[in-house]
Formats: sequence, C-alpha cells, structure tokens
Amino acid sequence: MDSFESMIARDLAVLWHPCTQMREHPDTLPLVPIARGEGAWLVGMDGRRYLDAVSSWWTNLFGHAEPRIARAIAEQAGTLEQVILAGFTHAPAVALAERLLALAPREPGRAPLSKVFYADNGSAGVEVALKMAFHWFSNRGQAQRTKFIALENGYHGETIGALAVGDIPLYRRVYAPLLAEAIFAPSPDAYLARDGETAVDRAELAARQLRDILERHGHEVCALILEPRVQCAGGMRMHDPVYLKRVRELCDAHGVFLIADEIAVGFGRTGTRFACEQAGIQPDLLCLSKGLTGGFLPLAAVLATQAIYDGFLDDSRERAFLHSHSYTGNPLACAAALRAQAIFDEDDVLARNRATAGRMTELANGIAELPHVADARQAGMILAFELTRDGDKATPFDGASRVGLHAYRKALELGVVLRPLGDILYWMPPYCVDDEQLTLLAHATREAILHATKDAA
Repeated sequence: MDSFESMIARDLAVLWHPCTQMREHPDTLPLVPIARGEGAWLVGMDGRRYLDAVSSWWTNLFGHAEPRIARAIAEQAGTLEQVILAGFTHAPAVALAERLLALAPREPGRAPLSKVFYADNGSAGVEVALKMAFHWFSNRGQAQRTKFIALENGYHGETIGALAVGDIPLYRRVYAPLLAEAIFAPSPDAYLARDGETAVDRAELAARQLRDILERHGHEVCALILEPRVQCAGGMRMHDPVYLKRVRELCDAHGVFLIADEIAVGFGRTGTRFACEQAGIQPDLLCLSKGLTGGFLPLAAVLATQAIYDGFLDDSRERAFLHSHSYTGNPLACAAALRAQAIFDEDDVLARNRATAGRMTELANGIAELPHVADARQAGMILAFELTRDGDKATPFDGASRVGLHAYRKALELGVVLRPLGDILYWMPPYCVDDEQLTLLAHATREAILHATKDAA
C-alpha cells in the first residue's frame, strides 16, 4: 500500500486538480491524501482525521459512507448499472422524478412543476435550463428573446453557458470573449446594506433596480436565473426572502421565466427543503444537484412546468429539446438519490437541522466578536464569517495577504477542513454533525482566524 508521501508524489505526477493553481502544490497548498470517510470525518492515509466542515464541496448531506445509500447503490448495481434514456426508461429514474415533483415548491394558484429532465452535474443542469428557456420562446416565434438576466456576484457553474450568467471575475474574466451576453442586475446581498438599511431594505432596493432593467429589456429576455437566499461561491452572501417574492412578480409581469438554481442551497441547506419555500414562490425551472444523491454520485435534475414541456411538442424534431448526456438518468445515481430523499423522512432531518443550526449560532457568537470579523451571517445550516483588516465592511484585506489561505492551513492542523472563499470562512457541515464536532469546528475556526490575522495592519 502507498504511503502518505508516495501518494502525493504519484498524484502530482499525473493529476491536474480542479479550482487550483497547481504551482501551489505541494508547499503553499498542502495536498491531503484521503483513505476513507466516516460520517462527518475524512480519514487521511496517514491516519489523521479531518472534520469535513464544507461537506466535500457542499455535496454530502448525511455523512460519508452512509450505509443506507451505499446499500441502495450496491443493490442497483446488481440489477442495472446504465441504460440509454433516449427511447428507454427504468424504475429508478421514474420513481425519482415522481418523488422530486411531489417535494418541489408549490405556489397557490400556479400550475405545479410537472416534468423532470436529468443531467450529469450542476453546471450541466444550468445549461439545460438556459437552453430550455431560450428554445421555448424560439418555438413560439419570439426570436428576439435571446438574453438572460442574472445577479451580480452570482455563480452557476463553469461550462460556457453557465459561466455566461455568472459574475465572479476570477472564474469568468479570462473566458469573457467566449461568453454570450447577459444582463447583470444588482445583488440583494444584505452585506451591501448601508448604515441604517436592513436586509429587507436592501432586497427591496435591488428589486426596484431589477424592475427598471426589465422595463428596458424585458422584451428581449427569456429568463432570469438566481441562487435563492445564498450566493454561495460569491462568498456565502445572503439576502432576505422578500427579494424572491418581488422577482417572481416581476418575471410574471414581463413574461420572463424564473430559473431557481438550488444546486447548492437545496435539500435542507438553508433550513427548508428548498430555499424558494421561504418566500412562498415557485420557479418555472428548478435546478438541483450536489446533495441530490446525498453526495454519493453525480446527478442533476431540472424540474419544469407543463407549459414549458408542451412548448416542445411538435412534429418537427428541430422543435424538440435534443439536449443529451450519455449518463442521463443513470440508474445508480437515481437509486442513490431516491434513498437519500427517503432519509429526510426516516430521520426527520429538517427538525434535526433546526436544532443543529441553533447550536451553530450559539458557537458562532463568540467568533463574531473577534476584531477582524466584519460579519457573521447564517441561513440554516450555512454560516459564514467575513474577515476584514479593521473588522468593518470598508477595509477588506489586500489579496496578497492570503488571509483565507493561512486560516485554511491552520484549521487543517487542528483537524478541520475549512476551504475559504477568499477571506470568507464558512461552515456547511454534513447534517450528521454532533455537538462535540461542532465544538471542535468553532475552536478551530477561532484559532484559524486569530492565526491568519495576527499580523494584520
């Protein structure tokens, strides 16, 4: 068996890691070979244990190696591992679609989401939704509706279409010449509120600004896409649910589809099964992935209304939605997702999460008082600390100081995985996290912040 050090050497000889400047390996950014997972823990090849406080890129819901999901995958693998979904079907894909539609957000007086299209990952799911929205209007002879509205500081994935509606310069700047034009509306981000403004005030202001954009461009827009409640890759920035209500009203008024990207925030992350529920609204297209399978296998689902589905029914194949992925509706992934959704009911997960979120709030209070913490914000099982030089919104750290990186390395030393977003540390643990683990998380976060900011001036 390879040693810890030999695995690192083998890795660096052949692998190109995601979202990484490879020059930083192995010194600036330590590479951590993992042997196995156990609940909320990752166990390194050297035997060290790390609390997975970021749910392995926000995918893991119930803990690593969750036995019920593992068994469901194993059972399905002995029956049917893969079949083309064009012209064929299978029980896991049908049952999962039925389950997702039954769980989807419902808005009184609005026709429910009624059809499911599968993709392989979150970014691919966003591509599906964008293409559906544009193609639907094209089929209706409204060829002028070619634009999308997205939010400043939003993120929807890194494939070309998804990247076009993202607004994080680090990811999109170099690829800008390849991207379709999008219209970016001001974010309702509560962190942007001025003195005296509340989160609701900021949301209402952003909604009025969106109204002005739609009044100018609504006739050429096919859809608006947003992340409900939390702009995750944008720094776990959060907004009041009233913004979602206003967006739903504005999209209806201008005949524009609303795409809710709940890839990261769905399945209980913000306190409700889906974040849209907190505003009592229903999107026209709902994108799901990450926690859909409990973190076991890649799968995405796009839920659409009957009206959108009907817009593609025609004798012409060109008017059909011909988008496809080789592993669309993979039986193993669908079986994992079905079992993951059943766990919500078996374990009363949302009730447990409310208690856990309350404990996270208590533990965060002391950290929020540290001199370099400008903001501590929370939406259910997501909690973030924004670090600045003087502990206020006006004095961000210079990027060259790498405060977030120093905090990350210190937390690793203490046995906790805190992968920062710039100088923002956040907690998004698996739902199985217990009080002892949360106490360790709070201790490591505090020590990491103190260490990373000790020389700040």
